[in-house]
Amino acid sequence: MPPSLESIVHQGLNLALILRHHHRQDGITFFTGDDSTQQLGYMHRPQGYVIAPHVHLPVPRQVQFTQEVLFIKSGRVRVDFYSPEQQYLRSAVLEAGDVVLLAQGGHGFEMLEAAEIIEVKQGPYAGDRDKLRFSPVSAAELSSAEIPSAAAAATTQGADL
Repeated sequence: MPPSLESIVHQGLNLALILRHHHRQDGITFFTGDDSTQQLGYMHRPQGYVIAPHVHLPVPRQVQFTQEVLFIKSGRVRVDFYSPEQQYLRSAVLEAGDVVLLAQGGHGFEMLEAAEIIEVKQGPYAGDRDKLRFSPVSAAELSSAEIPSAAAAATTQGADL
């Protein structure tokens, strides 16, 4: 796993993927498995490269959980990760250009700076049936050790929480 990609795992469950803004590699890479209901990939193609025109065919799919992809357009955002049982696990700071795929478990956010965020998720939206809100982690429970910088994230990537 490249140091610019961080996997948030809890008891073998992939909760999230963070793709840092400095990620670079040639070609196309998907960071999610073919069975993931939300796919996250990266493409770097040279000038003149052509992707053939295509349409996507209707294929029935069954989605159990809403998954979200957030693009941090500007600012800094702290994301707090929780287990499916609403237990606080850790936090990460996202910067402009970073992308996070929120696959499972819980999550909450605090804007550390004014931020612009683009969100992509599956639909249709199910209203009140779509999510269960719960109390956030207290500031006293956060520590700088739980909020890794991009450099420190490279040493914790893939760590099972």
